[in-house]
Amino acid sequence: MLREVTATRYITPLREGGSLPGLVETDDHGTYAVKFRGAGQGRKTLVAEVVCGELARRLGLRVPPLAAVTLDPVLGLGEPDQQVQELLRTSGGVNLGMEFLSGALGFDPLAFPVSREEAGRIVWFDALTNNVDRSWRNPNLLFHRGEVWLIDHGATMIWHHNWPSAQASAARPYDASDHALTPFRPDVAAAAAELAPRVTAGLLAEVTAEIPDAWLADEPGFDSPDALRDAYAAPLLARAAVIHERIKGTE
Repeated sequence: MLREVTATRYITPLREGGSLPGLVETDDHGTYAVKFRGAGQGRKTLVAEVVCGELARRLGLRVPPLAAVTLDPVLGLGEPDQQVQELLRTSGGVNLGMEFLSGALGFDPLAFPVSREEAGRIVWFDALTNNVDRSWRNPNLLFHRGEVWLIDHGATMIWHHNWPSAQASAARPYDASDHALTPFRPDVAAAAAELAPRVTAGLLAEVTAEIPDAWLADEPGFDSPDALRDAYAAPLLARAAVIHERIKGTE
């Protein structure tokens, strides 16, 4: 399961994100960028962060450590910003934290070259999860200690917003023409040969087991959190074997 920590202090909002994530101190003396369950995108954004972040990590891509951050709404009482106060008030319980990488820089393709191999692995992974939010305008990549790190997977797996059409949605191609790493001529074929065989039912079961039950409860059409976990795994398993053939725009 995700590491479990408790928020002890809200530091500041991170206004780069539309959902108003915040920098939070926790009882393990850590600092996390936290996405809140009370934000407009709701708990599905948090689920996507866990599924994609933990899957990426198991495939050898760099993602800051994630944690389940328990928040007491009382932390928001002293906030002068009414929007932040309301967000914290509605986010009591378990939220999603990503360890804050101090000193990390936003990725700039003109300043930080990426090899064809690494670009291929990231583009392939984004195609697998249908990440529509890794464009050159907003790469959602960090450069930290000489390495590229992946962040912000809330806009992935769009099929989980409409489960009845999930199978058809997950079968669609992926357009990488706007991807931040396309200029580096990503070697998608090599990435697929390396990574696709590793995306197994067992690996996906391990990944989806990380999702807190509280984010899966009461989903229409599912009688248990585990049934919903299986629904998250199924499109990714099917997509892994063929998605390299359906990536457009990398030529």
